[in-house]
Amino acid sequence: MQSLSLATAAWRFRDCSTKSWLTASVPGCVHTDLLAAGKIPDPFWGVNETGLQWIEERDWEYKTTFTVSAALLAEETVELIADGLDTVATVTLNGEEIARTENMFISFRWDVKSLLRVGKNELVVRFGSAMAYIRSHRTDHAPREINDPVGGCTRIRKQQCQFGWDWGPRFVTAGIWRDIRLEAWSANRLESVRVSQTHATDGSVTLALAPELTRADTKATTRWKLALGEVTVASGTGTVIVVKNPQLWWPSGQGEQPLYRLEVTVAAADGSPIGHWQKRIGLRTIALDRHKDQWGESFQFLVNGRAIFAKGANWIPAHTFVTTLDRERYARDLRAAVAANMNMVRVWGGGIYESEDFYDLCDELGLLVWQDFMFGCTMYPGDDTFVASVEAEAVSNIKRLRHRASLALWCGNNEVWAINCHDLVKPEFAAYRRAYDRVFHEALPPIVADHDGATPYWPASPWRGDTAADHPSGEIRGDTHYWDVWHARHAVKDYEKWSFRFVSEFGMQSYSSPATNATFCPPDDNNVFGPVMENHQKNRAGNQIILDYVSRRYRFPKGQDELIYLSQLNQAYCMQTGVEHYRRLMPRCMGALYWQLNDCWPVASWSSIEFTGRWKALQYLSRRFFAPALVSAHIPGDEGAIIGNYRTSTVREVHLHTSYDAPVAVTGVLRWNVFHLDGRSLLQGKKTVALTPGESAKQQTLDLETLLEKHSRDSLYVRFALEVSGKTVSEDTAFLTPPRFLALPKAKKTAAVIKITSPKSAELTFKSPVFQHRFAFDFAGVDFHATDNFFELYPNESKRVTVTFDKPVTLARLKKTLAHHSLADTY
Repeated sequence: MQSLSLATAAWRFRDCSTKSWLTASVPGCVHTDLLAAGKIPDPFWGVNETGLQWIEERDWEYKTTFTVSAALLAEETVELIADGLDTVATVTLNGEEIARTENMFISFRWDVKSLLRVGKNELVVRFGSAMAYIRSHRTDHAPREINDPVGGCTRIRKQQCQFGWDWGPRFVTAGIWRDIRLEAWSANRLESVRVSQTHATDGSVTLALAPELTRADTKATTRWKLALGEVTVASGTGTVIVVKNPQLWWPSGQGEQPLYRLEVTVAAADGSPIGHWQKRIGLRTIALDRHKDQWGESFQFLVNGRAIFAKGANWIPAHTFVTTLDRERYARDLRAAVAANMNMVRVWGGGIYESEDFYDLCDELGLLVWQDFMFGCTMYPGDDTFVASVEAEAVSNIKRLRHRASLALWCGNNEVWAINCHDLVKPEFAAYRRAYDRVFHEALPPIVADHDGATPYWPASPWRGDTAADHPSGEIRGDTHYWDVWHARHAVKDYEKWSFRFVSEFGMQSYSSPATNATFCPPDDNNVFGPVMENHQKNRAGNQIILDYVSRRYRFPKGQDELIYLSQLNQAYCMQTGVEHYRRLMPRCMGALYWQLNDCWPVASWSSIEFTGRWKALQYLSRRFFAPALVSAHIPGDEGAIIGNYRTSTVREVHLHTSYDAPVAVTGVLRWNVFHLDGRSLLQGKKTVALTPGESAKQQTLDLETLLEKHSRDSLYVRFALEVSGKTVSEDTAFLTPPRFLALPKAKKTAAVIKITSPKSAELTFKSPVFQHRFAFDFAGVDFHATDNFFELYPNESKRVTVTFDKPVTLARLKKTLAHHSLADTY
C-alpha cells in the first residue's frame, strides 16, 4: 500500500462570504487559523468570546493542491481518508463532489481513483455553518436545553461542549480536525485486526487474531510477531498465539504496565502482501462485575480477576480547540493524575473521542479509561438518519480503540437519562423515550458486542435501571452522580448520608489561581464579580455557591487572592470528605471519580488542574486521599445554630479508619494526638493495624467527651497518621468545629530554606513555631511543580518539599519570589 499525506500540503481557507484566502493549518480549525492570521483577537482574553460568535454563522472553505505520481495511480484502488471533518462538509476533488458529511466523529474513506490525475490535483472542503444546519434539520426535535444557550446542538453529531457548557466557552468551530491522506492499494487491504484474549488457570494467555479484510479471502495467510521491548516473545503463522509466561498489565498502583508489540501481516495465497497491522497491547482481563451481594448488586471493575477500587476524575477536552492538543499537553495532566494516585479517568460524553496520544499515555501510565459515547445531558433524536450516523460513529471509534489495554468500559451517554427521566416516563414524551431507547438500548449494545466483544457496555452514567434515578437506588446498584453538594447547596457532610455503590461524578467549584487569571484578565479588571471574570465563570450561580460554601467554613477574607485560596481549600475539603467516605465504604462502594480533572480554558470550575497546568489545592490533596494506604477521620455529629445564632454541637467522637487498596497486605502503625492550639498535647496513642488489600476498617474511636468538658472545641485539633515500615504514608488533621471558629495562631516567622539541587530543581524546607493549617507556597512568575503543597505545618517540625521548574532558576530569584501563607493569614 502507498500513502500520500495531504495534511502536510499547503492549505488555504476563506470565509465563503469573501474572496480573501488565508494560510491554514491541517489538522486545525477556523478559530485557530483566524487567530494565526491575525484576523481575530485571543479568544480567551477578556470578554473576546462574546465578540466571536459570528464565526459559527459563516461557511468556511479549505483547499489545497497536491501532486500524484503515476506509481500511486497504478494501484487498483486509491482512497481519500479523512479521519475527522468538523462537521457539515462538502468534499470536492478536481471540481467533482465526492461526499457530504455531517458527523465529526467518523473516519471517512472514499474511492477517488477515477477523479485523480498524474500531477497536480485540487481538493476543496467546504464547511457549512453548523447553526444553519441546526436550523434546517430535525426542527421538530426541541427538547429542554441543558447547556446550549442558543439551542439545537443535539441535532448534529458534533462536539457538544463547543456550544457552551457550565465550565466552557461557546466556540462552534469548523475545520479538518484530524489527519487527511490518500491511500492506494491493489487486490485487497487489511483494515484492522480484532484481538481476543483468553487467560487460562495455568497463567498462560491465548490471543486469537481475527484479521478484517476489505474483501473476504479464506485462503489468506496470517503471520505474526509478539515482542516485549526489544525481545521477540514469539512469532509464527496462523491466528492463535499462546503466551506461556505472560507479564500482565495492571492499573496504576496494582502492578506494572508491560505493553507487548503485536505485528500482524496478512498475505494472499500467492504470497502477495495484503497488509500490515501493528499495535501495542496489554495482556489483561477487564470485567464490570455486577453480582448479587448483601447490599444489592455490586458495581466494580475486575482487572485480571482482582477487584479494583476506581480512584480518579472525569476528563473533559484539554483545550477548547482540540486540534491544538499534542502528546505533551495530554501527558501534563495524565501524569499528574497518576502522581495523585489515580487509576481511572472517565472520558466525558460531551467532548470528543480522544486522540491516539491520549490512549497511548493511559496504556503506558496504567490509567483505566471509562469511555463515554459522545452524548451529554440533553435528549437526542432517534430518526433513521441520525441512528445510522451514530452507528457508523460507534463502529469507527470502537475499531480504533478496542485493542487498548486501558479501555475498561463503553458507556452510552452522560446524564441524558438522569436529567430527563422524569419526562421520559410521561406519555407526552413517548417520541423522545423511543429515540432514547433506540440509540442507547438498541443501537449501541450490539455494535459494542459485534466489534469489541470484550469491553463491557453500560447504557448511561448514572444508571440504576430505567425506574431508578433516586439516591436510595444508588445504594443498591449501578453508578451515581451525586450533586446535592454544590447544585442543591446541601451540607458537605451530606456525602456521608449515602452508601453508593460507585460514584462517577461529584464536585465543587473553585477559582483558578491569580497567576492563571492573569493570563486572560488585565490587573485593573480582575474582580471575580466583574465582567471579565464573570465571562470566565460559566455556571450561572457559580460565584454565589462558592461564597456560600466558603462562608460556612472560613472567615471573611481580607482580599481577593485570599478568597481564591479559600475557594480552593473548600473545594479540596469537599472532595476529601466525599472520597474518604466512599473509600471507607469499600467494598460496598468501589469507585470515586470526582468532577473534574482538567480545564479547556482558563476559568472558575470544578477542576483540580488549572488550564495553565498549575495544581489547585485539590490536586495536592488528591495525592493524599487517593493514597494506597489511607487513614481518615470520620466525625459523627455536626455543628449548627439555634434561634439567636447560638452555636450547638453534637460532636463528641472521632473515628479513625484505614482504607487499603495496594495488592500486598502489610502491617502498619496508627498514631493519634489531640493538641491544644497553644501547643500542648492532651491525648496521644498508637496501635498496630493490619492492612488487607481491598478492605477498609474502623481502627480506633477517640472519645473526647472529657477533653471537651475541660477545653473549648475551638482550641483543639486532632492529628493522626499511618506508618508502614517506619515511614509515614498518610497523615492529616481533623477539627471539631468549622475552622472559622478556631483561634488559629499566626506565625511571626516561618523558616524557609531553599537548596538548589540542579539548574531546574530545588529542595525547600519549612519550619514553623506554631501549627499552620494548609500551608501553601508559591513563586511569583515562576512555573513549578512540587511534591507537596497545601499541607499541614506542625509546630517545630521540618517539612521538606522537592520542587522542579520548567526553566533554570537561581537561588537569588527563588528567594525573591517565594511567598507562603496558611489559613490564619487569610483574615
